[in-house]
Amino acid sequence: MWYAHNPGRRALQLLGDGAALLWIALWAAAALAAHRLAQLASQPAQHRPRIPLLGSSVDGALRGVAHAGDRIVSAAPAPQGPAAAQALAVLGAVALFVIPVGLMLTVWLPRRIRWTRQAAAAQELASTEDGRELLALRALLRPLDELAATAKLLPAAPGGTPEQDPEVDPEVDPEVDPDLDPDLDLDVPPDPGPGSLAKGWREADPVVLDALADAELQRLGLRA
Repeated sequence: MWYAHNPGRRALQLLGDGAALLWIALWAAAALAAHRLAQLASQPAQHRPRIPLLGSSVDGALRGVAHAGDRIVSAAPAPQGPAAAQALAVLGAVALFVIPVGLMLTVWLPRRIRWTRQAAAAQELASTEDGRELLALRALLRPLDELAATAKLLPAAPGGTPEQDPEVDPEVDPEVDPDLDPDLDLDVPPDPGPGSLAKGWREADPVVLDALADAELQRLGLRA
């Protein structure tokens, strides 16, 4: 796949792809224009047509540049002058296109390919139980603030609420039973956090595994 399911992520990807294509088209047009200008400059002055869509002042300036090119070409040996000018025109146009487009592609293309490979692998892993465990493990390696946000989405404490021992009276007075911690609150479960997510993953808690796997899919912009 090439685009995310999440509308916001997909819009950013489309915007980036459009900007990359526009960048390529602009430099292709610039290279063609430069090559055309070099060809006009290599022609004898009497055979140069007026460049269309340009005013007389701009056309006169470009013709002045062409006359300067005539002097450069005439400085070379006569048999090699026109051929050398044509070769330089082609090389200059190619360089004008390849350098900026190549720099852009080295930054943009690897990121797009990397996301595509990650998204395809994540979708394949999400279709199996063992694969979702791997996605959950991947999610555990995210920054702590992202893990804390994932933990808050859990419906209950990870791993489930500890079961009460039927032989233990939850209303027992800690002052009467010296074995109980007086600071222990038996009615309030511990707040979920990144540490509890790791505990739920070790215990293969399905609620925790699903929450972590879904968080990893959503990070990539995919449907959970």
